[in-house]
Amino acid sequence: MPLALKNLGYSEKEIDEIIRYAKGSASLEGCPHINKKSLSEKGFTDDKLQAIDAALPGSFDIKFAFNHWTLGEDFCKNELGITEQQLSDHNFDMLRFLGFSREQIQQANDYVCGTMTVEGAPHLKDEHLPVFDCANKCGRTGTRYISAKGHINMMAAAQPFISGAISKTINLPNEATVEDFKDAYMLSWQKMLKANALYRDGSKLSQPLNSMSDVLEELEDENEDTAIAQDRIVQTAEKIIHKYVARRQRLPFRRSGYTQKVKIGGQSVYLRTGEYDNGQLGEIFIDMHREGAAFRSLMNCFAISISLGLQHGVPLEEFVDAFVFTKFEPSGMVSGSPHVKMTTSVIDYIFRELAVTYLGRDDLAHVAPEEILLRKLKPAEEQELADEVEKQSKKKQIITVKSEEPALKVQSAVSDDADTDYDRAKQLGYTGDSCPECGSMTMIRNGTCLKCMTCGSTTGCS
Repeated sequence: MPLALKNLGYSEKEIDEIIRYAKGSASLEGCPHINKKSLSEKGFTDDKLQAIDAALPGSFDIKFAFNHWTLGEDFCKNELGITEQQLSDHNFDMLRFLGFSREQIQQANDYVCGTMTVEGAPHLKDEHLPVFDCANKCGRTGTRYISAKGHINMMAAAQPFISGAISKTINLPNEATVEDFKDAYMLSWQKMLKANALYRDGSKLSQPLNSMSDVLEELEDENEDTAIAQDRIVQTAEKIIHKYVARRQRLPFRRSGYTQKVKIGGQSVYLRTGEYDNGQLGEIFIDMHREGAAFRSLMNCFAISISLGLQHGVPLEEFVDAFVFTKFEPSGMVSGSPHVKMTTSVIDYIFRELAVTYLGRDDLAHVAPEEILLRKLKPAEEQELADEVEKQSKKKQIITVKSEEPALKVQSAVSDDADTDYDRAKQLGYTGDSCPECGSMTMIRNGTCLKCMTCGSTTGCS
């Protein structure tokens, strides 16, 4: 800022006064109302005044320097008459306790800690104010800020020279309307921006740049301190949000969703989802009808626990990060899913499927979205292939299976009612298990283990 002011033609003395107006003096020397003289009359000694002066340069507000850590508990209790309960209360304002009014404290704060704006600064000309405009209103009294149109035009000037989008927040004031957001999006499109990020001031409970102090002052009582009012507003908002999130958001009685059937290691898995009206995932069902009662019951309980978590506000991302890459049987190749072709467990598959479908996590898929799209562009060829497979599966087939010792020929006919890979494998003389190496269902008994007739691998025996 000093260089900008110098380039605008201001003298060194004028620059110092402008900076002091915005930044503050960081000292009680010459401070209105709250100074060494007024504080001495209230019992402050020289060493305590020096301690206050030492704490002011690092204080965002003058009230932050007046505390029992700076002055000492004994001095606060014995000399100033402050009780233990008051000292332990983080809302306690020592300056108000000492008799200073809100207006006096604010004037002293502007002198010591600065106004945090150049608007109203001595010597500064109005035509030079746009040079110092920021994303939001500056300080308590500032009214100027860069408009959303200014942000967008600046990004548009740089966009032709950048291959990707620009990571830049377009700030709008707290009073911005829906129409203002619509206009910002339309202008961004007209300027051929690849992306934008709009943020309305004060839309979060806490934000890095806070310009909502004027709004809080309007809400507070005449005799209530600003800090207390702000804390009460934040606490109330937190309670409202906590109650909303903690309360179970039940699904509608008639809900949308989808059913996905896949085979994992020869085992059929049915995944059913339930959605809210806005398309958000709210529940899942898992069915593995060929598994035992204990395993099936555990999977049902697991699905219920996930569903309850989703309905109580747990993000799906948390479940995905926690359960992908879990490893247990059945595992291996996946058939029937357009996205996932290999999995380490049923749980791994389920959350890969949900992540791809509801979160757009293509990094957890094995088939790129454009490849799936290309496949769907040829429905005639796909139907022709499906018809051929169905035709071949219904034919009578005689398969000769040779074991190593002794040679054994087994003839088996496939019946027309074998509608699953498991049933066909069983009718052909195989065990119905999936090969852990190649995924084929041509496993036969080899002693106490299994051997794959397609690739020759075994499940443990030599």
